[in-house]
Amino acid sequence: MLKQIVKTLLLAGVTGFIAFAILTVPDQAAEASIRGLSIWWESVFPTLLPFFIIAELLISFGVVKFIGILCEPIMRPIFNVPGVGSFAWTMGMVSGYPTGAKISSHLREEHQLTQIEAERLVSFSNASSPLFIIGVVAGGLFNDKKLGLLLITCHYVGNALVGFCMRFYGRTKEKGKKTEKQKVSLIRAFKEMHRTRLNDPRPFGQVMGDAVLNSVKTLVMVGGFIILFSVFTKLLYILNVSPAIASVVKHIFQILSLPEDLTLPFLSGLFEITLGSQMLSNISIDNLLAQMIIVSFILGFHGFSVQAQVASIISKSDIRFAPYFFARFLHAVFASILTVILFKPLYVNRQVFDMEDVPISTDVEQNIWFTITDLINHLGPIITIVFLGIAVFLLYRRRTTN
Repeated sequence: MLKQIVKTLLLAGVTGFIAFAILTVPDQAAEASIRGLSIWWESVFPTLLPFFIIAELLISFGVVKFIGILCEPIMRPIFNVPGVGSFAWTMGMVSGYPTGAKISSHLREEHQLTQIEAERLVSFSNASSPLFIIGVVAGGLFNDKKLGLLLITCHYVGNALVGFCMRFYGRTKEKGKKTEKQKVSLIRAFKEMHRTRLNDPRPFGQVMGDAVLNSVKTLVMVGGFIILFSVFTKLLYILNVSPAIASVVKHIFQILSLPEDLTLPFLSGLFEITLGSQMLSNISIDNLLAQMIIVSFILGFHGFSVQAQVASIISKSDIRFAPYFFARFLHAVFASILTVILFKPLYVNRQVFDMEDVPISTDVEQNIWFTITDLINHLGPIITIVFLGIAVFLLYRRRTTN
């Protein structure tokens, strides 16, 4: 009872303090809010929406079940999850967070995963997309697209290592459970796909409408978290909380032989990845390796903003947040260590080779990732408006028909 009273007072106090802080600096809070809204409006919504809709449709039509049976011999021995986890893992890497959590939660609701398997899958199926790492971080912020190969390799290899480590999570609870070993069969995979589709009684139009509505609802929630943490990070800086914590973190950086100037961007990156990466790119130091170590760390940690999105998505199921949170530290550490190991072979040596032997074009538009980023920036708001309108129309139709 006392614990709950303390929790109530703590939550009420923190919320009230944040509200008071916003009222004291409304102009800067509004500026941070608009910045977060701009990120969601122009990039996040139009980038993630197609992946969310397609994922919903593929699960409903049984395609994920088909892929899962074919990938069972790979996913089960390495990550100790069913083959359907390969879909969440792949989509999570291609489209970025929180797609992996969304798909994993959906698969759990469909009873294609146990609770332990879903918690393992969530821990490594969320990753930053290649579009963000190459187009935004490497090319847009650091203005050096060759850093993209280094960051992507460290990020995805580190993610796979997390998945391998998490395969041992919950094994004591599964001691009495025996996993059936079945041979890969296209016929069996097709039968399971067909059975999954037949078990869903909804007509095609309703399946399509539900896919759009569920995706838009999730992305609106994601947008709310982006805006909230954008404002929260700004308030921490204005109230000198971030600089105070940075002064403590400086001692840790000194032990690790990292520049003290990186402490404040590091703390900002723990809350919001884009902001932290932007602050790191604006610091003029000669130690690029140190900057890349910090970037890899915050990309692997995901930031509290993304973690809050994941927590909200999996809260609808029995998937617990603690394993995912622990895995974030593993991913951050693995990615940072890999950056130290691979910095010379994947960036320094490759940079020399490119400069001496291969003519590098300075035309940014020849890079596919810059082209995609530019296209999203131009069409993003239009896509957002159109699909928000479609979602409102579908909700209105359902209310009138019911």
